[in-house]
Amino acid sequence: MEFIKGLFRFIFSKAFLIQLVLAVTLLVIMGYVALQWLEGSTNHDQQIVVPSLSKKTIAEVDELLDDKGLRFEVQDSANYNPDFPKFSVIDQNPASGTMVKENRKIYVTLNPSGYRKVEIPNVLQKTRRQAEPKLIALGFKIGSIIKVPNMSSLVLELRYQGKKIQPGDKLTKTSVIDLVVGDESGQTVNLSPDN
Repeated sequence: MEFIKGLFRFIFSKAFLIQLVLAVTLLVIMGYVALQWLEGSTNHDQQIVVPSLSKKTIAEVDELLDDKGLRFEVQDSANYNPDFPKFSVIDQNPASGTMVKENRKIYVTLNPSGYRKVEIPNVLQKTRRQAEPKLIALGFKIGSIIKVPNMSSLVLELRYQGKKIQPGDKLTKTSVIDLVVGDESGQTVNLSPDN
């Protein structure tokens, strides 16, 4: 009982109350300083609008983002897109118009210099109906259909720009391939791609 009376006297003593006020004041000051430091170091209220980098070269991207206090990193190139200049930005993350903080890294995807090369499949000795979809599915275009006298109506040869090509050769995607097809009628006929 004596201990409890002594504790109450100490809690309500002038020395304890002064220490309590000092401790609370010091805690409030430290909390305020910490919040100010965090706000300043994390750029809490700072907002920078990410600009559109579409169709810009790396040099233009570097200059534009440097002026805004932003950084960038090039991600792997994507598939070639003919609507964009070679080696220009075709995609960015975060997107343009997004609000970010200073020194934020913007990830950009570049347009390669052209379509990638694709291996020509073996469509020799296949029917035209089998060969055309296979070539088109790989991104090639079908050019002329050249019919030559032959006992079968199968694909006998593939040509690119007038030169014979072989299965396994590589051509740029969207290349136009002409098909030489056998014609049992015995006539040589050159059909345009529209026929």
